[in-house]
Amino acid sequence: MQPIRYILFDFDGTLADTIDLAISIYNRIAPEYDRKPLTPEETKIIAAGRPQDLLKQFNMSPQKLGMIMLRIKKEIHELMPQMHPFEGIPEAVQKIKNNSYRLAIITSNSRSNVNLFLKNNGMDQEFDFVYSGKSIFGKDKVFKRMFRKKNISPAEAIYIGDETQDIEACKQVGIPIISVTWGMNNREILSTLNPDQMAYTPQEIIRCIEKISTTHL
Repeated sequence: MQPIRYILFDFDGTLADTIDLAISIYNRIAPEYDRKPLTPEETKIIAAGRPQDLLKQFNMSPQKLGMIMLRIKKEIHELMPQMHPFEGIPEAVQKIKNNSYRLAIITSNSRSNVNLFLKNNGMDQEFDFVYSGKSIFGKDKVFKRMFRKKNISPAEAIYIGDETQDIEACKQVGIPIISVTWGMNNREILSTLNPDQMAYTPQEIIRCIEKISTTHL
């Protein structure tokens, strides 16, 4: 087996604390798209569900969701100077970097949003690259394009994400995944999809990387 060389991070809900902001923006703009704002109970349902099931449950087309997500990302960009990482993330990222791994961010958010966030929070020197790929339910395709472009083998990478679709995509392309429990999906739904490791705090990411790396020796 190849040794692990790359630690790949999701952005929204994993590094950046943007989930509550995104929901707040959605609730404000929902009437413009003939949708109702989310109730507190509905946000809990989203946290416990898979995207493909939630579209049916909320009777929303992928196209409309895509339009709404583009609007939310545009508004988040304007608020990016106010955004911060989850508590403990900068320290965890620095420790991982100090262990000689190459770090990258793979996200559906825009590269400009991510780079602005990293610079504003003093993290711009920690990451080797940011790869932005647009996909609602095809994150595995984003991974494949990124691997080809950057000449990286899935066998030498670990992905860290907060959603069920992250787990599904990683299994499709053969990347070990560490699921974090402070983002979009809760620990109960994440655990049903059997990620390689689960981290309940940013500090636990380091332990999870070590466990996966040991199996690759």
